[in-house]
Order: sequence, then C-alpha cells, then structure tokens
Amino acid sequence: MVKVGLTGGIGAGKSEVSRLLASYGAVIVDADKIAREVVEQGTPGLAAVVEKFGDDVLTPDGTLDRPKLGGIVFADPEKLKALNEIVHPLVGARSAELEASAGPDAVVVHDVPLLTENGLAPLYDLVVVVDAAPQTQLDRLVRLRGMAEDEAKARMAAQATREQRLAVADLVIDNDGPLEALEPQVRVVWERLRSA
Repeated sequence: MVKVGLTGGIGAGKSEVSRLLASYGAVIVDADKIAREVVEQGTPGLAAVVEKFGDDVLTPDGTLDRPKLGGIVFADPEKLKALNEIVHPLVGARSAELEASAGPDAVVVHDVPLLTENGLAPLYDLVVVVDAAPQTQLDRLVRLRGMAEDEAKARMAAQATREQRLAVADLVIDNDGPLEALEPQVRVVWERLRSA
C-alpha cells in the first residue's frame, strides 16, 4: 500500500485532482467528506459542536448550518482551533478505518485540505500538492463558487501559505492553467504513485 497525502489551498483544484486519481483507481479518503459525516444530525460530533458554539449553528431542522459556523470560525483563529479540536480526531479515526479496508496493493490518497497546517506530511509516503497562484485561487472562489471577495480572502488567510505547502511537497501539480492542462499532469503523477 502506498499512502499519499493530497493537499492544496482552497480554490487550487484539489477536488478535481482527487476525482481524476479516483478514476484511475486510487482509493480516496476524503477528509472534507468525512468531516461532514462526523457532524451529521444525531452524531456525537454535532453534539460537541453545538455544546461549544451554541444552538445558533443549527438550521431549523437540526442540521449543522455550515455557512453560519464558517462565518464564526474563519473570522476568529481561536474559534477555528476549537472546532478543529472537535472534528479532527473524529476525521482521523474514520480515515484510519477506510485506509485499513483498502487492499495491500492499493494507492490510498488522503485528500486533506489542512495537511500542511496540521503538520500531517510525515504520515504519508508521498505528499502531492495542487498548486495555484493566490490570484487564481481568489478568482475561482469569487467567480466559480460565488463567494464574496472578503470571505474568500479570509478563508485563504486561514490556510497555510503557498510557500508552506510547497515546502512539504514531494510532487507538485501546477493548476494555474485551464482544466485541460490538468489531466496530463495528474496522469504522470498517478504513474509515479503506482510505481512508488
């Protein structure tokens, strides 16, 4: 088994790289998806979030109001840290379960947005960073995701810098260009991962 950490700043295109790797046969362990699962209605994770941040972070139907919680934590580093202290151990435990169920010859790609921030690079055989210039990230967040520019900048500022991410990279995928330029790079990385 080859354990790969895949990361990149918000808007860099990591999700598209993850999708392509899955289409080639990688087993994807998606930290964002798991982070949503561990705070679904009725979970101990959601109960802990509500205990910390109050009932205001719930929608009328009792599910987590992600935009509201995001507005709270991305504006305050201490509150973001508190949320991470609740969610990250739950995500780690579920990720380990998924990895353990993959075959011995699998390429297991852990899609981890905060890999650099949380010092997780040593957990993986290789770290792949999807890289894009900050201006490209900002443009994608505003134009494609419909974020307000201030919100996009706050989310980018809450993450590691481009230089910090590149410092932990074994392999870098440049995603500053158009989508069609991405697939050939991901294919080369996939071949490298399969032979690792």
